[in-house]
Amino acid sequence: MTDEDDLWALEERFWTKGADSARHMTAKDAVFVFPYPAGILQGESLWRESSVAQRWRSVVMTERYFKREKDVAVLAYRVSAERGDIPIYEALCTSSYLQDDGKWLRIAHQQTPVS
Repeated sequence: MTDEDDLWALEERFWTKGADSARHMTAKDAVFVFPYPAGILQGESLWRESSVAQRWRSVVMTERYFKREKDVAVLAYRVSAERGDIPIYEALCTSSYLQDDGKWLRIAHQQTPVS
């Protein structure tokens, strides 16, 4: 597997696995930007936000873009995500990762809903 393949697999796990899994692959003071009302979250506040901690049943990521410079990689994509009885969530997303001591950690994530 390439680093790009590994990062796309991490990104999918972030959406679909439990909060403990997501926390394990996220840097301590990562910054996330979610649609209102969650807004901008950093560090421990990220895991206290119920809409963030809840995982999705399935995701489909399309329009994928990947860019890596040394120990930093950025993923950009369109997501269609599904959970419970709420409508399918569609958004444009970016995630930034830092390779720290051979391990990729998410340092930033942003979602812009597609209307």
